[in-house]
Amino acid sequence: MKILIVLTSHDRLGDTGERTGFWLEELAAPYYAFIAAGAELVLASPKGGQPPLDRKSSQAEAQTAATRRFEADSFALQALATTRRLAEVSIAAFDAVFYPGGHGPLWDLAEDPHSIALIESAIRAGKMVGAVCHAPGVLRHVKGADGQPLVAGRAVTGFSNSEESAVGLSQVVPFRVEDMLKANGGKYSKAADWQPHVEVAGQLVTGQNPASSEPAAQALLALLA
Repeated sequence: MKILIVLTSHDRLGDTGERTGFWLEELAAPYYAFIAAGAELVLASPKGGQPPLDRKSSQAEAQTAATRRFEADSFALQALATTRRLAEVSIAAFDAVFYPGGHGPLWDLAEDPHSIALIESAIRAGKMVGAVCHAPGVLRHVKGADGQPLVAGRAVTGFSNSEESAVGLSQVVPFRVEDMLKANGGKYSKAADWQPHVEVAGQLVTGQNPASSEPAAQALLALLA
């Protein structure tokens, strides 16, 4: 079993002057869930090399057992520092692709033609696609075989409007994940803010927020099994 993990390369939080990137828990928890299941992992990003970390995700209040383990894991850190360029990766070599969130993907991966093509190829090939928190934003321009948005008619979730408001970034992000999924015809649902919630719709797994990272990874593994 081989899983591709795709991370953002975008580090600017709009015009705020602040930095963003990927959210550590949303990489670390799935990373170890996949490793425990015996998966071979490859990490990729649009620019390759070291993806930017949202530093807020490594602060004490955001730390979890998985993030602490990851930050002490030299093998994992080396894999993160040397991600492959997404344009050079083919889904043919993998059984599934998983996208961790953080705000970064809303700017780069949502618009990245290589990411869009990779997801469309994965779905056509019967492979599994997972995304958590802001990462369901990468589905914004992805089409199904019928030419309609991939999420149309599917049960989906992702970072909610109320959670975006709670972090004060509703007017900063290029689009809100909940709004986009609904506009594209997705059957969006959510739990209370910051509570785990996962939707599975055929080959597609989506998780609402950082707390949904581990459950989303387990749901993807269940499909692969």
